[in-house]
Amino acid sequence: MAVTTIEDLPVDVLARALRRLDGRSLAAASCATAGLRALAADPDTWRALCLAEWPSVASQQGALSSVPPRRLFADALPFPCPDATELGPGAGLPGELVSAVDVHYRGAALLSAVVETPAASSPWFLSSPFRVDAVADCTKPAPVTAATASLLSPSELELSWLVVDRARGRAVNVSSRRAVAVGRHWYTGDTLVRFAVVLGGCSFEATVACSEETGHVSEVSLAAEDADGAAVSGERGLRLLAAAMEGQRKGGKAEQGEAKARYEAFVKSKKGRKESKARREALVDLCCSAASAVAVLAFIATVLLR
Repeated sequence: MAVTTIEDLPVDVLARALRRLDGRSLAAASCATAGLRALAADPDTWRALCLAEWPSVASQQGALSSVPPRRLFADALPFPCPDATELGPGAGLPGELVSAVDVHYRGAALLSAVVETPAASSPWFLSSPFRVDAVADCTKPAPVTAATASLLSPSELELSWLVVDRARGRAVNVSSRRAVAVGRHWYTGDTLVRFAVVLGGCSFEATVACSEETGHVSEVSLAAEDADGAAVSGERGLRLLAAAMEGQRKGGKAEQGEAKARYEAFVKSKKGRKESKARREALVDLCCSAASAVAVLAFIATVLLR
């Protein structure tokens, strides 16, 4: 009696079945047999996975035009290692960054954006605080309607922010995927949903602003700050991103909790450093005041004793 295996299926049927798998299942299937490994290496299969995970890369200006789909998936799905140190001054920096941004709510895409940012080729970017705005370049956004705006739970928003270096053909995802903090803008009243990863002692923080009046996502931006709460310069931000692209990756969805824990530890440490700095400055002010008082009293005593 002949034994029938999965490889007895037509090649096109197997290829379609493989395209329905997620990345980990596809990688596992490729280890089963040589035939499945050959099918799993098909760029179209990985391209379909990337498009399902990140709709923004469908743009001709997106990541798939410069990074092989399999490499993009391997770079962007896991979380970057938080211990990666920034590249040294002699290392080459990305001349241009491509940001592929996707915001989802309960599995539905709210907006997709692709932003091209002149980086090392722009002295202004290198010397300014690191910041990228994405909402102005969103393509076909699907806004939350006024009827459902009140039902939107900010904590259920999901954000993916892929940063791609076209020259090197590498990418990194600088979003925690799930929100690490939710608050309100003190002036506009908009809900601010924050996503963050900690890299090299600095926090890359993406903020999604949801307008209460229109029910739309009104702002999506990425900025970076150091452990003292100061803005990271564009040059230092590029060095950290380049190191994260070349560095190791950590886990998958299970790492989301770790990303939030690291961000909370970063915020706590930043608050502690700020309070310690305030105490030192208060002590210095007290010493200066005491020294001034002593000097004044000494002067008065000298005048009176003449």
